[in-house]
Order: sequence, then C-alpha cells, then structure tokens
Amino acid sequence: MALKMEKWFAQRRKTRLLELAYRQITLAIDTVTDLDKAMNAVRTKNREEAKEHIERLFVTEVEIDDLRRAVFEEATKGSLPPKDREDLLHLVKRLDVMADHVKDSARNLLILLDEKVPTEIWNSYAEITKDLVKSATTLRKALEKLGVDPSGARKFAEQVDEIEGKVDDKYLKAKWLLLQQKELNAATVLILKDLLDLLEQIADTSCDTADYIRVLTVSA
Repeated sequence: MALKMEKWFAQRRKTRLLELAYRQITLAIDTVTDLDKAMNAVRTKNREEAKEHIERLFVTEVEIDDLRRAVFEEATKGSLPPKDREDLLHLVKRLDVMADHVKDSARNLLILLDEKVPTEIWNSYAEITKDLVKSATTLRKALEKLGVDPSGARKFAEQVDEIEGKVDDKYLKAKWLLLQQKELNAATVLILKDLLDLLEQIADTSCDTADYIRVLTVSA
C-alpha cells in the first residue's frame, strides 16, 4: 500500500512539474510573439509600437523567472525518480535559456530603434522571428502531448528540428546581407550581428528543448 501511495505522489508531482513547464512555454511563446511583433513594427518604422511590444516582453520575462523558481521548489518535494526529475529540470532550464535569448534580442532591438537600418535587413530578420514563433508554438504542442501521446510529442519535436533548419538558412542569408552594408557604422553593424546571433540561438535552444521532450517521451 505504501509503495502504491509513493508512486501516486510521484506521478502527481511529475504532472505538476509538467503543468508549470507548460505555463512557462506558454509565456515563452508570448515573448517570442512580442519579439516578432516588435521586429515587424521596426520594419514598418513604427517605433512606438515596437517599444510597447518590447516593454510587454520584459514584463512577461519577470513572470517566467518566477515560474522557474516555482519549478525548482516543486522538484525538491515528493519522491520523483532522480532521472525523471533531472530530465524535467533540464527541460525547464532550456526554456529559461530561450527566454534569456529573447530578452537579450529585445534589448538589442531597443538600442537599434533610432538607427537608420536598411529595410532589407529588417525584412530578413522578420523572416527569422516569424519562424521562431512557429517553433515555440510547435514546442508547446509537443509539451501538450507529452503526458498523453508520446508519439505525438515526438512528431511535434521533429517539426521543431525542421523549423530550426529553415532558420539556419535564413540566418546565413541575413548574415550575407549584413556584410553587404557599407553605409552603416561599425557599432550598428556589431549590434545587428549580435541580434542576429541571438535569433539563431533562440531557434537552437528550441531545438535543444525538443530533444529533452523526446527523452521524456521514453518515460511518459
């Protein structure tokens, strides 16, 4: 009886952790969406709208930090098997890293608001952020399936990989465009390059998170 009770509590704890992780990815999607909207606002020279989306993104980031602390606190309770706890915490850590990359991207975008950047550069960056929204949304679908349909979770995780491949191609194209700019000052180019690298890292981190979801499907 005691063993059954222990298993029941362990499963409940795992479910609670997944619920918190799901909430975290939902908020992460909100930040990626706001980053995409801010990028498009910059692209169309709507500076104030861009600032609104960036400010909202920063507020959401605070909630994501609070959720991360809640996840680690929850993980210390109960009797989750060490392997399950480790995999779930790795998942949450990757989500947190992704959120940090989004926040840093937004900071760079904020710095660039008053700079005269060619529209073709912003267009190429906006193509990437559009894919980042798709990636984060697909990641949430994978997490939704994790506890009920492991094969479905793996399928969505594979789609995240495919999107990451597309981002890599667009990253190289945007990098080439950046190299063609002769009129931009060195400081602006440096920040644009940093922003571009961060956008690629968001896609990479989404892919890493999808890998952990695949690992969790084995024990789901």
